[in-house]
Amino acid sequence: MKFAWFGLLMATTALAGAGSAQAQQKTLYVAGYGGSYEQTMRKEVIPAFEKANNVKVEYVAGNSTDTLAKLQAQKGNQQIDVIIVDDGPAYQAVSLGFCGTLTDAPIYADVAPVMKFKSNKAVGLGMVATGLFYNKKVFDENKWPAPTSWTDLKDAKFRKKVVVPPINNTYGLHALIAFAQLGGGGEKAIEPGFKAFKDEINPNILAYEPSPAKMTELFQNGQAVIGVWGSGRVKAFADTGFPAEFVYPKEGGYTLGIAGCPVEGSKNAAEANAFLHHMLSPPVQVAMAVGGGSGPANMKVVLTPEQQKGLPYGEQVKALKAVDWDTANEKREEWTRRWNREVER
Repeated sequence: MKFAWFGLLMATTALAGAGSAQAQQKTLYVAGYGGSYEQTMRKEVIPAFEKANNVKVEYVAGNSTDTLAKLQAQKGNQQIDVIIVDDGPAYQAVSLGFCGTLTDAPIYADVAPVMKFKSNKAVGLGMVATGLFYNKKVFDENKWPAPTSWTDLKDAKFRKKVVVPPINNTYGLHALIAFAQLGGGGEKAIEPGFKAFKDEINPNILAYEPSPAKMTELFQNGQAVIGVWGSGRVKAFADTGFPAEFVYPKEGGYTLGIAGCPVEGSKNAAEANAFLHHMLSPPVQVAMAVGGGSGPANMKVVLTPEQQKGLPYGEQVKALKAVDWDTANEKREEWTRRWNREVER
């Protein structure tokens, strides 16, 4: 009886200890992209981090402007610990004071200089390219040549068959800047971009579509045949077996940096920084390249020819343009209001 009581006491103590360990397990909230990026994060990235750090990761999916809006809504009482957003919104998050300082780690020595933020409050985790994409099967059937230029979006044969994300999405903003530059302007002179969309591209637009799921649906049901999107998104779409092809326009595509930052005021700052170190580790960089369509930020990561397919990598990266984010972010709200009023009516 005495032994039975002692055994029961030990078992109860063990259960109490297990409960205590479970209670102490922290929850890290990571806000990042949805779609194929989210799937790869949940399958290939998060489980290993949880196991190594005894942390539960809650992934909050949304586009970059949604994530920035959440930070603004939660100002002074942040619920998010880490954000993964486009480079433009990342610069905004830093300037608004939402990003904490990165803790030093050896992994940062391996990060490409172009992926580093001077503020040391955010870091590039990878990159995709913005360009054109099209349904190769439909083009072949119609004997249409593959698109090569941004100006192909103006071609009358694509009437109501073009899909472009709106400009609160970085892909759409890149397209607006591309047409401004083609018209002799740019970030500091955006008028030619608005004129091109209003007068020449709008007749061909089926939808200004922000949702990745809806974008693929419009192509799958045959309504859309050409559009503007990111290389990572197109790679994920093509990986499903759909005949989607990405095109680097001859005038130049645009670099879209994927950036991460630990949120200022996070109660889990150490774990937030550890998560960013994890994201930059070679195994995760390869996983995000293959599954998430993200070109690596870690210079020591080498991809096989098969893994490179559809990614900005090596020589292709040199041909990409970068956005003047200081100007674009300052004007973005004004441009978005104008876009909603004049273009997406």
